[in-house]
Amino acid sequence: MKIRRINRAIHRDLGYLFFGMTIIYAISGIALNHRHHWNPNYIIRHDTIGVELPGEVELRNRDLAENILSSLPENPRYRTHISTPSQYKIFIEGGSVTFNTETGEGVVETIRRRRVLHQFNSLHYNRPRKLWTWFADAYGAGLLVLAVTGLFILKGKNGITRRGAWLTATGIVVPFILLLIYS
Repeated sequence: MKIRRINRAIHRDLGYLFFGMTIIYAISGIALNHRHHWNPNYIIRHDTIGVELPGEVELRNRDLAENILSSLPENPRYRTHISTPSQYKIFIEGGSVTFNTETGEGVVETIRRRRVLHQFNSLHYNRPRKLWTWFADAYGAGLLVLAVTGLFILKGKNGITRRGAWLTATGIVVPFILLLIYS
């Protein structure tokens, strides 16, 4: 009985300790799994605009860029600009304004970090420094202990010798089958 009690206590305490990390990794993991559908780190917005250009335009002129920006609703701040004979691109804080020099048609692209999710993904990617790596490693080791101790929490018909054995076997076999399919 004493081993079962210790097993339950370890499982319970590690579950409490790593609750926050599990939530962070679960949310960012789902978001990162679907990054081919959307950008989990940034909100990227495209708005179509029409720019009226004066007759002969000197495309290397900063005044032209600032003039165009002042006509936009959000009045973005100028950073720099580049041009080709057919395209003019103004870099602004948080995005860019690109337009065709012949037609005046263009696009305002704004980029904004997703609050909270960007930070969660940064932790999931393990971008922070040494202290985070140590905590993430402890979390990984803790998950291993949680998995093993979880096997022995219940006994009887729902325990590891009956129903639990089937569920555990399924949880092991399915990833291997998917690994074979996708390899």
